[in-house]
Amino acid sequence: MIELNDVHKSFGANEVLRGITAEIGRGEVVCIIGPSGSGKSTVLRCINGLEGYDAGSIRVGGTHVDRHSPAIKHVRTQLAMVFQRFNLFPHRTALENVIEGPIYVKGARRDEVIPRARELLSRVGLAGKADAYPSELSGGQMQRVAIARALAMQPKAILFDEPTSSLDPELVGEVLAVMRLLAEEGMTMLVVTHEIHFAREVADRVLFLDHGTIIEQGPARELLSKPQQPRTQEFLRRILHPI
Repeated sequence: MIELNDVHKSFGANEVLRGITAEIGRGEVVCIIGPSGSGKSTVLRCINGLEGYDAGSIRVGGTHVDRHSPAIKHVRTQLAMVFQRFNLFPHRTALENVIEGPIYVKGARRDEVIPRARELLSRVGLAGKADAYPSELSGGQMQRVAIARALAMQPKAILFDEPTSSLDPELVGEVLAVMRLLAEEGMTMLVVTHEIHFAREVADRVLFLDHGTIIEQGPARELLSKPQQPRTQEFLRRILHPI
C-alpha cells in the first residue's frame, strides 16, 4: 500500500530523513516510535505530499508521490491524515467538519453525505454531538471528530501523527479505543505515537527512528519486549521507566 525507498529530506543544513526504506501492506498497522526530532512526523508529511522530499521515492497504491504532480490529488484520495492538534474548522459543527471533505474534495452531494457522516460520528461515540462546535468539545471528542472526518473520505489508509500527544491523560483512552476498532476492521494505519502499550497491543510492526534513520524494525511485541539495538533499548527504558 505504501512504499518508501531510500527517502531523504533536509530542512536547510539539517538532514531530517537519511535514507528511509519501509513498506506498509494493506490492512497492516505500523507504529513509528522514536525520540522527538527523529523525523517521524516528516515521514508522514512526505507520504501525503504535505512536504516534498529530496531523494528516493515514495509510492502509495502504486502511484508515485510528487507534491507538484497532478497525481498528488489521486494520492490524497487514498490517504487520510489525523493530526496532533485536530485541525477542525472552529466555525463548523462536528457534522459540518465531517462532511466538508466529501463535498468539496470529492464533489458529493450534501444530502448524500449527511447520513454517512452521522453514522461515522455514532461509530466514534459522538452521536449526540453532531451539532456541537469544536469549542464545546473536549480534546478527546475533537480528535474523534477528526477521525470521523478522515473516515468520511473513505481512504485506503490513515496516517496518524501523534493523535493523543496533546490530550489530557484521561482522554487518551477514548481515542485509542477508536483506533483499536479501526485496526480490528482491517484499516491500513501508519501511526506516529509515544503510546508504547498501544503499539504493543495493536500494531503488527514497529519502526524505531532516531536521527532520521530506521535503527530497528520488526514485529511489535517482539521488538518492544526484546529490542536488539542498544539505542532502542535505551529509548524504551526511558519511556517505560521514567525517573
